[in-house]
This record gives sequence, C-alpha cells and structure tokens, in this order.
Amino acid sequence: MSGDAHGARTPSSMRTPIGKVRKFGPAGSGTSDFWRQRITGVAMTLLILPTIVVIMMLLGRNQAAAAQILGSPLISLIMILFIIASAIHMKIGMQVVIEDYVQNEKLKLVTIMANNFFSIAVALAAIFAIFKMASGV
Repeated sequence: MSGDAHGARTPSSMRTPIGKVRKFGPAGSGTSDFWRQRITGVAMTLLILPTIVVIMMLLGRNQAAAAQILGSPLISLIMILFIIASAIHMKIGMQVVIEDYVQNEKLKLVTIMANNFFSIAVALAAIFAIFKMASGV
C-alpha cells in the first residue's frame, strides 16, 4: 500500500496475493516444466515403436547396411526426434530431482548447470552419430 496526494492509502497493485504467486511452484518455474515433460513423454510414446523397429532392422548389420538404413530421411528424422524428446525429458526429470533433493543453493545451481550441459552433450553426440551413419562416413 502507498499513500496518494491526500494521504489516503491506495493499493500499489490490484493483483491479489494468489494472483501474484500463480504459476510458480516451489522451484519458481511454474507448470511449464510439468507440461514440457508430459509433451515429451507423449512424443516418446508415439516414437518408441518406430524407433524399436529401426533398431531391430539395424541389429546384426554391418556399417554399410546401417548407413543405408539410416540414410533414409524418414528413418533419420524418427531417430533424431526420439533423441531430442528423450534428452529434453531426461533434463527436466533430473532437474526436478535436483531441485527437490539438493538443499545447498550453490550445489543446486552447479548440478542443474551440469545436468543441462550433460543433456545437450548426449543429444548432440547421438544426433552427430545419426548424421555420420546416414552420410556413410
């Protein structure tokens, strides 16, 4: 509350206390991570069957045959989408665990940063491997 020119107290904000904290969970990030994790979960559910089929097709093949299979744009796209959805899902899941169970704020920050870098590194390495195999190099 603040005073106006006549000394009357006027509210500094019209928002209610619940309106000020809505969409903010204990971690301060709100529900966006919750929905992103659900969306990536659905994406992985839809992509798991084609991914398993591709993996079954790759079993027992030599590098040239694997390159031929992964050279198909549709198969490469399915694999890359599965990798991206999995990496995002993994990052969010680990971040929730870190936020819930790591009490020291500095350690929490460092582990969240490490989790982000690790998730990106895993995704990039897997995508690079798909591109390398698809190009036959």
